[in-house]
Amino acid sequence: MAGSINIAAYSDALVVLGTAGVVVPLVRRSGVSPVLGYLGAGAVLGPLGLGTFVKDVPLLYWLTVVDAKNVSAIADLGIVFLLFLIGLEMSFQRLMKMRRLVLGLGLSQVLLTTTLFAWLAHALGAGPTPALVIGMALALSSTAIVIELLSGQGRLNTSLGRTTFSVLLAQDLAVVPILLFVSMATGGDGSGSLSGKIGLALLQTAVALTAIVVLGRLFLRPLFRMVASQQSNELFVAAILFVIVATGVVAASAGMSMALGAFVAGLLLSETEYRRAIEGIVAPFKGLLLGIFFFTVGMTIDIREIIREPVMLLVAVAGLIAIKTAIILFLCRLFSLSWPVSLEAALLLSAGGEFAFVVIDTAVSGQVMPQPVASFWLAVTAITMALLPGLAAIGRRIDQWADAQKPVDPELEVRPVASGSHAIVVGHGRVGQVVCALLRRHKVPFIVTDSDAGAVGRDRRAGVDVYYGDASSPAFLDSCGIREATGVIITIHTQATIDLVVQRVRAVRPDIPIISRARDAAHAKHLYSIGVTDAVPETIEASLQLSEASLTWLGVPTGKVIASIHEKRDEFRHEIQSAAQEAGRSAVLGIKAKSEKAG
Repeated sequence: MAGSINIAAYSDALVVLGTAGVVVPLVRRSGVSPVLGYLGAGAVLGPLGLGTFVKDVPLLYWLTVVDAKNVSAIADLGIVFLLFLIGLEMSFQRLMKMRRLVLGLGLSQVLLTTTLFAWLAHALGAGPTPALVIGMALALSSTAIVIELLSGQGRLNTSLGRTTFSVLLAQDLAVVPILLFVSMATGGDGSGSLSGKIGLALLQTAVALTAIVVLGRLFLRPLFRMVASQQSNELFVAAILFVIVATGVVAASAGMSMALGAFVAGLLLSETEYRRAIEGIVAPFKGLLLGIFFFTVGMTIDIREIIREPVMLLVAVAGLIAIKTAIILFLCRLFSLSWPVSLEAALLLSAGGEFAFVVIDTAVSGQVMPQPVASFWLAVTAITMALLPGLAAIGRRIDQWADAQKPVDPELEVRPVASGSHAIVVGHGRVGQVVCALLRRHKVPFIVTDSDAGAVGRDRRAGVDVYYGDASSPAFLDSCGIREATGVIITIHTQATIDLVVQRVRAVRPDIPIISRARDAAHAKHLYSIGVTDAVPETIEASLQLSEASLTWLGVPTGKVIASIHEKRDEFRHEIQSAAQEAGRSAVLGIKAKSEKAG
């Protein structure tokens, strides 16, 4: 049996896992980005780094990756899991709102960048087909690194996050016709026109996506309901992995990337009650697999290529970043995005992407592009990807500097005057405005705050007494009279911010009533556990309002309808509070058990 084991595959896997367990934690402690840690480790420990000396120093066999193919299949799953988690955080409704950026900004970027780089490559001596392949490869950006950077900063749902993700999604969609063109350029079977084959490929893509959506809507919720009823974590994990890989395989069979299929599966599951549970299970897998992916990208950095032509390589790297930055900046401004968002998005998208490796490798295997030219552009792409954390930091600093240079709206400097017996309303969006209107109707004194500077300026100029500030800041809470306030009403929708505000308010006023908006029942349960007096889940309230309207229109007397809705609301509240209390007791018992065992 021992003779049948692929020792090289296991030794390569051990090197990657050792990097994740030893090298990256050391790099993280020094304050360097883990992405750079993985990329650097891949360049040093890969077959193009120390791996080239294995024959001279046999010990390096166990310290380096001998064959990149031994870990590349696992690494590809990192992007698949990342896009699946992004899908979980989004919804079809939000995606439809982004279609202008995806189909307009994103596809314009791909077409314009491809055209310009292909023209430059041809002007420098490349043939028409190789030049076009180079242009298409360099037009793509790194979905994995950009999304990971924005996700780590909690900025995926900002204007910057939506803009960059729209462009990256358009690029992922463009990979299908790009790869088809490259495969046709390698010779193919010579039958049929290129336009006809591209049309057929796009039709296959549409059919595959439709199949994933239809089958997902029909079977995903029943599948997870059945698995959850077994109360087995192992079965739940197996079901999640099956859905991710199965949708990825369906997408790949139609010529798309596996990641795009997994993204659609995530979108479908984001509409179910199992979203939070799935997210918690998948997240640890994503981190490790993405690390392996970054390691494999680092392995493509040929240090010998850098030594051979350092000046030309440096010029190409700087040119790629500068030209893509200029193109994307121009297009973002054309689509009416602000200067700070446009510039930061342009810097994040200016580097090469992981699919460039696939495009160039396909061209080399089909003898469309000579190996030395491919090695040069692969090195350029890999180096720009390694520079992405630095480019992101530059963009962030420019954004912060631009904010500091903006003249402060005098309306934002108005400080609230506490009345001594008032409520504090956090958030003046659609929900907050309704709450404030009812408080005014019942003559309940209140102070309303919001962290959206533009909205606060507009509201104050319209005569609404809303105050700009961060409700999670103890100093701002003091200026709002938190120590004398009669209650706090939280109407914002961002879960992390709600949690932080609750914790800060409780630290100052353990006794004050806190009534908070919640995303769903699971979030409401969490809010009760950290000290909220009453939580109002959006999903439950929507179902109660729908039930109330339905019963009224179906002829049930209004009094009975109102009474039954109140009763049902109390039932939900009791169930959620009981679950939160039970979870708290279990946690306390667990801590006691551990302390007794340690004692």
